[in-house]
This record gives sequence, C-alpha cells and structure tokens, in this order.
Amino acid sequence: MGVNPKKPVNVPFGKNYEPSWALDHIKYLNGGSEIQLHLDNRTGTGFQSKGSYLFGHFAMHIKMVAGDSAGTVTAFYLSSQNNEHDEIDFEFLGNKTGEPYILQTNVYTGGKGDKEQRIYLWFDPTKDYHTYSVLWNLHQIVFFVDEYPIRVFKNSKDLGIKFPFDQPMKIYSSLWEADDWATRGGLEKIDWSNAPFVASYRGFHIDGCESSANDKYCATQGKNWWDQKEFQDLDKTQWRLLRRVRDKYTIYNYCTDRKRYPTMPPECSRDRDVPRKSSKKN
Repeated sequence: MGVNPKKPVNVPFGKNYEPSWALDHIKYLNGGSEIQLHLDNRTGTGFQSKGSYLFGHFAMHIKMVAGDSAGTVTAFYLSSQNNEHDEIDFEFLGNKTGEPYILQTNVYTGGKGDKEQRIYLWFDPTKDYHTYSVLWNLHQIVFFVDEYPIRVFKNSKDLGIKFPFDQPMKIYSSLWEADDWATRGGLEKIDWSNAPFVASYRGFHIDGCESSANDKYCATQGKNWWDQKEFQDLDKTQWRLLRRVRDKYTIYNYCTDRKRYPTMPPECSRDRDVPRKSSKKN
C-alpha cells in the first residue's frame, strides 16, 4: 500500500469548529460528536474552524443529502481571508433521485481558480459516512476520498504557477442552494417540497500548523510528519489508484479541456498521469 496520511482522529465538533452562519440550522447529536446541517427555503448554514492553518492534514466524515438533492451543494474547503485568496475545494453537487452525485474539486491561487475537476463517486455518498480529506504541504496538495487519492496539485512555482504556501487558511463547510449551476448547469432546479435537506458530519479532524491569519510561514516547517519525504509525492500504488479514478470516474478535467485551454496549462505537465483524452462535461 502507499504511504497514506495519518489516520484521522475523531473529536467533538466544538474542539476544532464553530458555527459561522444560520446557527438555528445546525443540529447537534451524540453530545456534539455528530452534527447535521439543514437547508430550507429560508437559508442554508455552515461552520468554520476556530484556527487558521498553514499546511497539514484536514479530514471530515460526511453523509450527503439523500433523495432528490438537485440544486444543493455541500462544500468542504480551505480558504484564506483576503482578496487574492488561496482556496482548496471539495464541492458535492446534488442530483435528481437515482442519479449520481458529482464531486467537483478546485484550487484557487492568488484569487484565481478555473482548475476544476469532476468525478462520479464509486459509491452512494448518502448511504453512509465517507472520509474526505486534504493533505497540503509545500510540495503538493492531495485530495483523498477515503484512502483513494482522487487529485494531486503539484507545486509548480518554477513554471510561474502560484501555489498556496504563505496564506494560512481556515477550514469551512456549508450546505446551500445553487440551482443556477449545480445540477446539469442549472437545468434541474431545487424542489423545496423535499426540504429540509440534511447533510451529516462527524470526525472533525484537524492536524495542521496553526498560525495567525497574517503568518507567512509555519514555525515548525520541515519538522511535521506531512513535511517528510514520503509525503512529497505519490508513490506507485497511489498513482495507480489515482489512475483508476481517472479512467473510470472522471467526467471533466480542466487540463484536457482544449476549448477553454487550447494549450495545456503548464502545471498540468507535472501531473504525469493526466488523462490522454478530454472527458465529457456534465
């Protein structure tokens, strides 16, 4: 097996997180070891980490909105707090009953994104909890679903590509209505008769270098487990798992979208396993 990040440690919600908006739409279960976010026709809701972090491993166990979830978005992401912000995104796009969820990932650097990838999941994310995590260090950002790496974004600063390295980020999650784009490009609208829409959370794992929002470096840089050599690249097994995700489940990758990018973006050249053919869009 590949060298995976350390196993997430489950802690109560209040240890690492706090509500950020619509507090009355967050329900606490099992002494705060589990929460639910509720979306209705009045509002969605969300929460954020208490601290800001510069590199680390961030994981959440999530069970997605069940049934007809068209028009809903469940987001789990890291973001800095200024205009030219950095951001690392998981966005789960709901769908009509019986149709699969789409997982969209994106990376923003210096306030600019446009690096979307989309996959179908190989399981029903509404039936049980699954673990969604980000490993972020000075060399790479890796998105994981359970123990599968589904995306890697390498540090390509030598190619003139910005990489998130000096802006501490908070971790956020939210459940909200986005039926102008989320499902089939906005063709499928949210059906409020199915409200409230509910996403469930537990785990609340954070293992990162906590920093002030203004720090430009981590005081323990180079000393943490995620800084070590085995986490600076994927190994052969992890690349093979990533290849399987790309071959079987990828439906969009900006690296192969020649309509948007007639010339392949330079950072994609570092992604040695990029698909050879452009995939269809949702």
